[in-house]
Amino acid sequence: MYKMKIEVDQLTKVYRDKRALDNVSLTLSEPKIYGFLGRNGAGKTTFMEILTGQILATSGTLRVNGEAPFDNQKLTESICLIKEGGNFKKELTIKNVLKLYRVFYPNWDQALANELIEAYGLNVNARIKSLSKGMASALGIIVGLASMAPITMFDEPYIGLDASARKMFYDKMVAVYEKQKRIIIFSTHLIDEVSTLFEEVIIIQNGSIVLQEEADVLREKACAVSGPKADVTAYMTDKNVMQTKEIAGMMTAYVYGDAVMEAAHAAGLAVEGIPIQELMVYLTEEKRGA
Repeated sequence: MYKMKIEVDQLTKVYRDKRALDNVSLTLSEPKIYGFLGRNGAGKTTFMEILTGQILATSGTLRVNGEAPFDNQKLTESICLIKEGGNFKKELTIKNVLKLYRVFYPNWDQALANELIEAYGLNVNARIKSLSKGMASALGIIVGLASMAPITMFDEPYIGLDASARKMFYDKMVAVYEKQKRIIIFSTHLIDEVSTLFEEVIIIQNGSIVLQEEADVLREKACAVSGPKADVTAYMTDKNVMQTKEIAGMMTAYVYGDAVMEAAHAAGLAVEGIPIQELMVYLTEEKRGA
């Protein structure tokens, strides 16, 4: 198990008139698979680029084991970021890419890389510029997993991959993680497809963190409560209601908060969990927050 601690305090990044990150503060200290969620432009990629030392913040601090990642090769050897595209120089071959990353990452797992190259059917002599989007994504996934970096980040890494190829990635990611625990930060819009993998969820909107919660706790806080309209309406008093649906005198309310399931059961109402994706959509609507 790798021991890494990410401490972020009042982190802000401004591009001209756009505030990509706005006083972000959080701590990640445990090896987990973190779901890092938000709409397009929320600040996810900017945060990950600062964490990898690719760019500097405008203000605030980000420390990994007490050190800043910018211009710190020893630290960045422990951090790997795979983005949705543009990860590798186009003139290189797949063989070149694997060789470069094998040298850079001290914990590199060549056997895993070879296994995945075969599983995804990649030609190691092919140049990056000749790869389809799916093949390029597969190569990114291979590098991310085989790097064995104590902090590994995947930012929409599956562009062009079909459902079967994505499932192979998810299964292999979990297997590798169970073998060697590390911090995996996973940013995706296919939330329903992978939400069961998340151990902790972080939701960002307009450059600010609106929620950070363990996934199991989060699932208990968000539910669909159903029953006769009068009973559900009474139950909704003082509850954080996301939306309601009515049909034939019956009502379903989507609610979020502490002890909402227990209160619904006590009121004799039917209760079902709701997907993390629906909760993310609700929390990132304009003028809403956790």
